[in-house]
Amino acid sequence: MRLLLLVLGIVVGAVAFGNGAHAQNYPWCAVFGGADTGGGSNCGFVTFEQCMATRAGMGGFCERNTQYVPPPGPYLAPPYRSRR
Repeated sequence: MRLLLLVLGIVVGAVAFGNGAHAQNYPWCAVFGGADTGGGSNCGFVTFEQCMATRAGMGGFCERNTQYVPPPGPYLAPPYRSRR
Protein backbone atom coordinates (compact mmCIF):
# COMPACT_ATOMS: atom_id res chain seq x y z
CA MET A 1 0.00 0.00 0.00
CA ARG A 2 2.83 2.39 0.81
CA LEU A 3 4.52 1.57 -2.49
CA LEU A 4 1.30 2.32 -4.36
CA LEU A 5 0.94 5.70 -2.62
CA LEU A 6 4.59 6.53 -3.34
CA VAL A 7 4.22 5.71 -7.04
CA LEU A 8 0.94 7.63 -7.21
CA GLY A 9 2.60 10.65 -5.58
CA ILE A 10 5.49 10.55 -8.07
CA VAL A 11 3.12 10.32 -11.03
CA VAL A 12 0.94 13.19 -9.77
CA GLY A 13 4.06 15.31 -9.15
CA ALA A 14 5.45 14.60 -12.60
CA VAL A 15 2.17 15.53 -14.26
CA ALA A 16 1.70 18.68 -12.17
CA PHE A 17 5.22 20.08 -12.60
CA GLY A 18 6.21 18.67 -16.01
CA ASN A 19 6.53 20.87 -19.06
CA GLY A 20 4.36 20.16 -22.06
CA ALA A 21 5.95 18.87 -25.24
CA HIS A 22 6.21 21.24 -28.19
CA ALA A 23 6.54 20.11 -31.78
CA GLN A 24 9.50 21.42 -33.72
CA ASN A 25 8.90 23.18 -36.99
CA TYR A 26 11.75 23.53 -39.49
CA PRO A 27 11.79 24.98 -43.03
CA TRP A 28 13.63 22.18 -44.94
CA CYS A 29 12.86 18.49 -45.54
CA ALA A 30 15.14 15.72 -46.83
CA VAL A 31 13.24 13.17 -48.90
CA PHE A 32 14.95 9.78 -49.18
CA GLY A 33 13.93 7.41 -51.96
CA GLY A 34 10.49 8.10 -53.35
CA ALA A 35 6.83 7.63 -52.60
CA ASP A 36 6.65 4.47 -54.72
CA THR A 37 9.73 2.90 -53.08
CA GLY A 38 8.63 3.51 -49.51
CA GLY A 39 11.25 6.18 -48.85
CA GLY A 40 11.03 8.38 -45.81
CA SER A 41 11.44 12.05 -45.11
CA ASN A 42 12.99 14.14 -42.36
CA CYS A 43 11.75 17.71 -41.92
CA GLY A 44 14.23 18.71 -39.24
CA PHE A 45 16.61 21.06 -41.02
CA VAL A 46 17.13 24.76 -40.43
CA THR A 47 19.11 25.47 -43.63
CA PHE A 48 19.20 24.06 -47.13
CA GLU A 49 22.92 23.34 -46.74
CA GLN A 50 22.29 21.30 -43.58
CA CYS A 51 19.68 19.25 -45.44
CA MET A 52 21.99 18.66 -48.41
CA ALA A 53 24.87 17.58 -46.16
CA THR A 54 22.66 15.06 -44.37
CA ARG A 55 21.27 13.41 -47.49
CA ALA A 56 24.66 13.33 -49.29
CA GLY A 57 25.61 9.78 -50.18
CA MET A 58 22.13 8.44 -49.45
CA GLY A 59 20.32 9.83 -52.47
CA GLY A 60 17.12 11.76 -52.35
CA PHE A 61 16.60 15.49 -52.45
CA CYS A 62 15.77 18.49 -50.26
CA GLU A 63 12.60 20.54 -50.48
CA ARG A 64 10.85 23.28 -48.55
CA ASN A 65 8.59 22.14 -45.74
CA THR A 66 5.07 23.11 -46.78
CA GLN A 67 3.91 22.90 -43.14
CA TYR A 68 6.55 25.36 -41.86
CA VAL A 69 5.23 28.40 -40.02
CA PRO A 70 7.97 30.83 -38.98
CA PRO A 71 7.89 32.12 -35.43
CA PRO A 72 6.24 35.52 -35.04
CA GLY A 73 8.66 38.39 -35.19
CA PRO A 74 8.66 41.39 -32.94
CA TYR A 75 5.60 43.52 -33.33
CA LEU A 76 6.47 46.96 -34.60
CA ALA A 77 3.92 49.61 -33.86
CA PRO A 78 3.26 52.14 -36.61
CA PRO A 79 5.17 55.39 -36.15
CA TYR A 80 3.45 57.95 -33.97
CA ARG A 81 1.97 60.87 -35.89
CA SER A 82 0.48 63.83 -34.15
CA ARG A 83 -2.68 65.34 -35.52
CA ARG A 84 -2.47 68.98 -36.44
